[in-house]
Amino acid sequence: MAGGKLRKDKPRASAKAASAAPYQGGISFHKSKGQHILKNPLLVDSIVQKSGIKTTDVVLEIGPGTGNLTKKLLDAGKSVVAVELDPRMVLELQRRFQGTPYSHRLKVIQGDVLKTELPYFDICVANIPYQISSPLTFKLLNHQPPFRCAVIMFQREFAMRLVAQPGDNLYCRLSTNTQLHARVSHLLKVGKNNFRPPPKVDSSVVRIEPRKPAPDANLVREFDGLMRICFNRKNKTLGSIFRQKTILSVMEKNYKTLQALHQSQINLSGDSNIGTDSLDFGDNRDDLGMEIDDGGDEMELEDGDAGEVSEFKEKVLNVLKEGDFEEKRSSKLTQQEFLYLLSLFNKAGIHFS
Repeated sequence: MAGGKLRKDKPRASAKAASAAPYQGGISFHKSKGQHILKNPLLVDSIVQKSGIKTTDVVLEIGPGTGNLTKKLLDAGKSVVAVELDPRMVLELQRRFQGTPYSHRLKVIQGDVLKTELPYFDICVANIPYQISSPLTFKLLNHQPPFRCAVIMFQREFAMRLVAQPGDNLYCRLSTNTQLHARVSHLLKVGKNNFRPPPKVDSSVVRIEPRKPAPDANLVREFDGLMRICFNRKNKTLGSIFRQKTILSVMEKNYKTLQALHQSQINLSGDSNIGTDSLDFGDNRDDLGMEIDDGGDEMELEDGDAGEVSEFKEKVLNVLKEGDFEEKRSSKLTQQEFLYLLSLFNKAGIHFS
C-alpha cells in the first residue's frame, strides 16, 4: 500500500517445527492401516531406555515406519530385525540407512507379522498397529525360543486390560490369559499428540516378560476354556454362570466324549483334545479380549424340568461348592483361585480343552 511499510512475512511455526521434526521421508501415512509414527524424540529415547536393551541384543521391531525408533534401537543393540507390511515404508527404511554404519546391522522383513515366521530375538520393542494387538501379543508369548521381554505401545484401553487386577473394571479373560504367560507392567502413558498423524485414542507402553518355564500347553488350553465360561458374564456369580443350559450342554457333551474315549482305550496317545472344538461360547472379540457382559438382566437358563437336576449338573455344582466358588464372581477372582478351580474340575473328570 502507498505510504505504508513493507511487511516482512515471518516464517510459519509449522515450517519451523517441520525443520526440527524427526525424519518422515515425505510420504503419507494411512490411519486405516494403523500407521501412526512417533514424532517425539524424547518419548522415543524414554521407550528405548526403559527397554533395558543390551549391546549384545538382537531387537525385533514391528511396524518400524520411517525408522525414528529403529535408529535408536540400532544405537542401543547389536542388530535390529524390522517387520513391515507396507512396501513404501520398507523402501524408506532402506533409503534412510543405506550407506550408513547401521546398514549391515538392520534386517528388514516385508510381510504381515501375524503370518511371518519370526527369527530369533532377545527383546521386542515396537509401536504396533492397534488392530493386531491381541493376536500379536499371543503370537509373541508362544514364540520359541522365549525372548527376555517385549516393550510395546498399545491402545490405552487394551494396555489397561493387559495389566488389570481382580476388582478392576477392565479385568477380563485377556488379563488372566496374558498374566498366565507373563508378568505384565505398565510403563508409560502416551498422549495422542506424540504421533503423526495423531490417533483418536491415547496410548500406553507396556512391558511383557514371559514366565520361565513357560506354562504347559495343555494347561494353557484348559485355562482358556475355563476363562471363556467364567468371563461369559463376569459380574454374575459362578453358580449362576454354570447353571446356564447352553454352557452345561457343551460341557456335558465334552465330558461324555472324553469318558467314552478313555473307556474304549482309544486315547492311548494321551491326546485328550478330541471332540472339543465346540467349546466356543461366542466370545470372539479377541482384539480387546472383551467378555460378553452388557450389564443387563438376563433369564437364568436351567436344564431339565423344574425340580429335576441332571447328574452332570450336580457334579459341576458340587465342584463349585467344594471350593466355595458358587457365590463368587470372576471379576474378583485371582489367577491362583482360577487355577485351583480348574484343578477341582479336572479332579472330577471335567476338562475345558
